[in-house]
Amino acid sequence: MHTPLNAATHIHCIGIGGIGLSAIARMFLLKGVTVSGSDMSPSRVTDELLSLGAHISFDQSTSVVPSTTDVVLYTIAIPDTNPELSEARARGLTVMTYPEALGFLSNEHKTIAIAGTHGKTTTTAMTAEVLIAAGLDPTVIVGSFLKKAASNFIPGKSDLFVVEACEYRESFVHLNPHILVITNIEEDHLDYYKDIDDIIRAFNIVASKVPEDGHIVANPEDEVVAMALRGARATVHNYRDVIDTIEVSIPGDHNRENAAAALTVANVLQADDKKVRTALKLFSGTWRRFEKKGETKNGMLVYDDYAHHPTEVRATLSALRQLFPHKKIVALFQPHLFSRTKLLSHDFAQSFNDADEVILLPIYPAREVDDGTVSSDTLYQKMKDVHGGGLSLAKDNEDALRLIRIVMEECEEDCVLLTMGAGDAYKIGEAFLKNSELKS
Repeated sequence: MHTPLNAATHIHCIGIGGIGLSAIARMFLLKGVTVSGSDMSPSRVTDELLSLGAHISFDQSTSVVPSTTDVVLYTIAIPDTNPELSEARARGLTVMTYPEALGFLSNEHKTIAIAGTHGKTTTTAMTAEVLIAAGLDPTVIVGSFLKKAASNFIPGKSDLFVVEACEYRESFVHLNPHILVITNIEEDHLDYYKDIDDIIRAFNIVASKVPEDGHIVANPEDEVVAMALRGARATVHNYRDVIDTIEVSIPGDHNRENAAAALTVANVLQADDKKVRTALKLFSGTWRRFEKKGETKNGMLVYDDYAHHPTEVRATLSALRQLFPHKKIVALFQPHLFSRTKLLSHDFAQSFNDADEVILLPIYPAREVDDGTVSSDTLYQKMKDVHGGGLSLAKDNEDALRLIRIVMEECEEDCVLLTMGAGDAYKIGEAFLKNSELKS
């Protein structure tokens, strides 16, 4: 029997540890709805959901779906053969993907959707913080943890809904935004999209959904973005018009652009300008976005960033170089997905100019299966001819730790370690700090 999402009394989430689905789980837990779920292994996300009252299994079988379940949500990475998904369908339960559920929630709010190949998470977090500071009280779903809230979900009392809009597999086409932000558009997710034109087509679908009395915040002077805006009915606001008027604390030109987009959204909503600008200046980032992890007693610094695309790698390293112009930068990079590494290997090889030393980890497969056509050695061979600094290939995490210690023992306080990637490379930086004498 079909049960609407807003009438559910028990929601079961397959892949509940995912950064997006976990936010929806939080939302319904706070509403008093029973929430259960499953995931591959425990994590910070699942630990926090358990503390909020969720029931989570780390086994995936038909028995995991409770008998009282009336709605099942799942991440789009879950295959149709998943036993929980099969069980839910066999029972005739309401089954929705995370993007479909997000689209349903979008219909119930005045949605501010933050889209783009890069900068979505930071721009969403900035937008959330400035609107909260201005007293507009939005509900927020973001693809990381906001530092102030220590959460990826913030419940609000107004009708504003700030949400990170992911383009993977056209997830964002389910949204119905009143305000759409497009930070930028580049080639990515080429395991799904055919080419850049196919990506532009998807962005154009979302832009066309913004109503005539709505707003699109973007850079229409960018040729690719301009193509995505063709036929859009909403008013277009160029965020670059305000970029020279803002102050931000986090480094990097890309973060000034993110802040400019957030400020433009606030201007559209006529938020208090002074409060907004103060919040932008005080914004210190989110989990895994240019995050300072710690410092050893000898002065070695460790940072981490989610960068997993050539443009993001370049921007993050450039920002770190601006922050530490005279320090030796050691970049530990974990390529994410075989398809992305294969299709963008040439661009990746050109992206590490601001790093003095680069250590490459094996590819993090995530949802993909290794077909044997690409490996980190592929990237290593391409980088040998173009990278002017040191270059190493780690066999595994333990080998990476060994290489880090060798490199960083030579420079002590003049060294910065930056771990990068959408996988678990950050754990290596944490292990390095754990095994080092930390600054008190």
